[in-house]
Amino acid sequence: MPELPEVETVARGLDQRIRGDVIESVWLTDKPQLYRKQKPAEIAATLEGAKVAGVRRVAKHVVFDLDKPKSEHAQWIVHLGMTGNLLVVDPQRELKKHTHVIAKLKSGRELRFVDPRRFGKLSLHTGFEGPGTEPLTIGVEDFVELFRGRKLAIKAALLNQSLLHGVGNIYADEALFRAGIRPTRRAGTLKREELKKLRAGLIRVLNEAIAAGGTSINDYRDAEGAEGLFEIKLRAYGRTGEPCLRCKTPIKRIVVGGRSTHYCPRCQR
Repeated sequence: MPELPEVETVARGLDQRIRGDVIESVWLTDKPQLYRKQKPAEIAATLEGAKVAGVRRVAKHVVFDLDKPKSEHAQWIVHLGMTGNLLVVDPQRELKKHTHVIAKLKSGRELRFVDPRRFGKLSLHTGFEGPGTEPLTIGVEDFVELFRGRKLAIKAALLNQSLLHGVGNIYADEALFRAGIRPTRRAGTLKREELKKLRAGLIRVLNEAIAAGGTSINDYRDAEGAEGLFEIKLRAYGRTGEPCLRCKTPIKRIVVGGRSTHYCPRCQR
């Protein structure tokens, strides 16, 4: 599933390409699992004629801020799910299988949502906020307070979207590696200095991944269809059995909170 850096990359790319454009017409699939609260006809009616005031990320969602007078909803929310891609293309581009949205823009281009596994979600909203705290801007004291007294393993706590939204499996592993913290430790047992180090490592790795366009492990692509390049910089995630880049100890894989987890048994304590 695309995590914070991938969704941020998509949102920034879309904002650069379609901010100020107008959605002239919309075709939406009739697959019911893609819709949360509204029906396809209601979403289409809201989008048609709306100006895209901007596109941004909130948690793991792409938020299209709409400028449409007298509209009940001011935002179109897209969750990419496991395999979703939002692409801005020429209308003559071959239509991919599993295309679920085609929005024709006044500029002559099309915005398409392609999602083979159909875990993505579409909805309308006003004043949308994520379920937890934004990890890129959280202060030290707030970060420390999030984990105070929690019995969850720190890896599982990082993935709890009601605490920090947007952090997923890849970047939780990478942040814990950089902070030298074992993923199985109880969150509430971490000292303040350890949590400060974890916060700094998390912010650093998220920003590095954004700069690299994200990580393309499976189906993720940006708004132009390009892969992310952060995979070559991974230090823990997906490197089972490979030597630690610090101490040469083989990276170990375990399961924490039902999620595959990678760490160095020597460097992370």
